[in-house]
Amino acid sequence: MLAAERRDHLLGLLAREGKVVAKDVAANLGISEDSVRRDLRDLAAEGLCQRVYGGALPVSPAVVDYAARQSVAPDGKQKVASAAAALVRPGGTVILDGGTTALAVAHALPRDLACTVITHSPTVAAALLDHPQAELFLLGGRIFKHSAVACGAAAVEAAQNVSADLCLLGVTGVHPEAGLTTGDAEEAAMKRALAARAADTYVLASSEKIGTASRFRVLPWEKTSGLITDADPHDPVVEQLKALGLEILSAN
Repeated sequence: MLAAERRDHLLGLLAREGKVVAKDVAANLGISEDSVRRDLRDLAAEGLCQRVYGGALPVSPAVVDYAARQSVAPDGKQKVASAAAALVRPGGTVILDGGTTALAVAHALPRDLACTVITHSPTVAAALLDHPQAELFLLGGRIFKHSAVACGAAAVEAAQNVSADLCLLGVTGVHPEAGLTTGDAEEAAMKRALAARAADTYVLASSEKIGTASRFRVLPWEKTSGLITDADPHDPVVEQLKALGLEILSAN
């Protein structure tokens, strides 16, 4: 099989099955695992897959920069945001992550809601300036411009000094095997720090993130309270997540 044919075969497997297992592909095609791994390296270099131990997973479309992400699945993000905003109770305290879905949550919060919002996102904080009854706490640190959030040691330290009823956490990839992932190590560490300070953590994931993976793991499933998504409840990946015991809040 020619290299171009192997490439098409691998991309087809990712689309149909949601993963590539290198040893299985090698056995089916009668080629070496080294050849498969080399093909996967080439595809990963082009941003067409996310390599993991033993093979590859579909790459998340949410790893592009902040400005570009605003045009990715806007309808799905609005649905997820509306469902997430309904979890914020009057008088409650919520840690609101950064990113475009979290920004949509900020816009979805009722303007007259009396609550406390803790965030490390300047854009989320700015979106809530016209909410007269919302107390705002902005956690500072080095600004990671890709996601418009504060990260690094100073931001993590600031996060360790707050507490909340609820954390609404954004990720770029949601996969039964790879777990919850994002594209930057420091951002992943910050997300863990935020989630650790809330009684409940719900993950915000519009449908394009379901079944995909990025480079850095954020949290194990047992550290989350549930997943808010607009994905089809009968999607095979969603069914696998349910089988893990994860609560799925449908945003449809």
